[in-house]
Amino acid sequence: MDQLPGIACSLENKSILVTGSTGFLAKMFVEKVLRIQPNVKRLFLLLRVADAKSAQERLSNEVVGKELFRVLRQKHGECMDSFISDKVTPVAGDVTWENLGISDSNLLEEIWGEVDFIVHSAATTKFDERYDTALNINVLGAKHVLDFAKGCVKLQTLIHVSTAYAAGEKPGIILEKPFKMGETLNGKLSLDIMKELKIVEQGLQDLWAKRATKDEEKLAMKQLGLQRARLHGWPNTYVFTKAMGEMLLGQMRENVPLVIMRPTIVTSTYREPFPGWIEGFRTVDAMMTAYAKAKMTFWACGLEMIVDLIPGDMVVNSMVAAMVAHANQRKEFIYQVGSSRSNPIKGSRVHEYVHRYFSINNPFVDKKGNPIKIRKYAVLTSKHALQWYMLTRYMLPLKGLQVLNIASCRHFQHRYKELNRKIKYLMFLMKLYQPFLFFKGIFDDTNLEKLRMATFKNAADANTFCFDTKCIEWEDYLMNIHIPGALKYAIKS
Repeated sequence: MDQLPGIACSLENKSILVTGSTGFLAKMFVEKVLRIQPNVKRLFLLLRVADAKSAQERLSNEVVGKELFRVLRQKHGECMDSFISDKVTPVAGDVTWENLGISDSNLLEEIWGEVDFIVHSAATTKFDERYDTALNINVLGAKHVLDFAKGCVKLQTLIHVSTAYAAGEKPGIILEKPFKMGETLNGKLSLDIMKELKIVEQGLQDLWAKRATKDEEKLAMKQLGLQRARLHGWPNTYVFTKAMGEMLLGQMRENVPLVIMRPTIVTSTYREPFPGWIEGFRTVDAMMTAYAKAKMTFWACGLEMIVDLIPGDMVVNSMVAAMVAHANQRKEFIYQVGSSRSNPIKGSRVHEYVHRYFSINNPFVDKKGNPIKIRKYAVLTSKHALQWYMLTRYMLPLKGLQVLNIASCRHFQHRYKELNRKIKYLMFLMKLYQPFLFFKGIFDDTNLEKLRMATFKNAADANTFCFDTKCIEWEDYLMNIHIPGALKYAIKS
């Protein structure tokens, strides 16, 4: 790849459409562009609301009103509101509809005629999302964005944000290659997206015919998603539908310049706009908090497993660089954005840093203000060890309580029902997250490294758009940036 033109300069007087604008990465993308290129022409932010007034409210409350925009706010001072008004247009719409649900025909024509880049970040990321919802957003949503892109007369690049874990549970080196339409991860069946849509439609009709309650319908759709995902070799509904979205884009893109970004486990910002900012309660942080509050009796993670973490600002920097690098190149490009190949960190080190942070330096306190002492935990380093632990620690005692409850004429009925509910939910979570607790894959980043080298040739861009994970010192980042940032911005109380 040749040296890139100045990335920031390439965004001057350009217009960008962003979907999923209230999401973690999309917000960082918007802030980054406005901060490094104040002469960008316009950012159209698609917001899932009914009208323009509601779109403006969401923009103010859920995007530019966030702490993330603190540096930009300090830069513009009293002119911040007028700057945002001049550069950012909130758009009421929905990726699950044709034309992205934009009902204002004048605005629709304006966007089609003006947009240079599209960043498609809208997605549902719940592992056990309803199958109908996940298909509508992650698969049909991708199709609707692609169809919309074909109507943009000036379009230079379509960026689609996917996930590296669409690869499933593959061990070894996972290459930066596109999915083929219809391929499965187990090789047993041919995946037919239209068939999946019909299965959902029939499933809903059957539920309605049975007059299922809303809760019954929700549960059935969640179970259907997990069932269909595992049938074809994917561990959950989220990564399954993201893989289908990629297939559909690759099959139908025609001559649209397409860049697919596959980040791994996205964590708090490394440097920009300030270190440690994060939004949303993520799996790694949920485990960390339960551990710190002594609410978890075990730590499940392959200690030799590589935990592929990537700071959010590095993901955004790579997105902007790729967007500019492939402008008007009418091909498909894949980038896996992670650290497992270039700067791996093992699960044992993550466990060590979390334990040290909360047991020695910064213990949580209980309601009385007393430090919470972290007990010695069972460290489970394999799927077999986790299954055995769940059996002996939870299922056998539950079975004993069930026998005691029957023998005592249901004297312990309330306690048994409550414990049974909690243990079933815990077992469900462990089954859902187990593939990623003992993940044995390493994500190849050859394409990303070529992009980084092209960026690095321009000294200003190398500094402004850093996504070189080799510069991360994991102990310092986790102990002094990520964990404090997660506590401040995501976990709070």
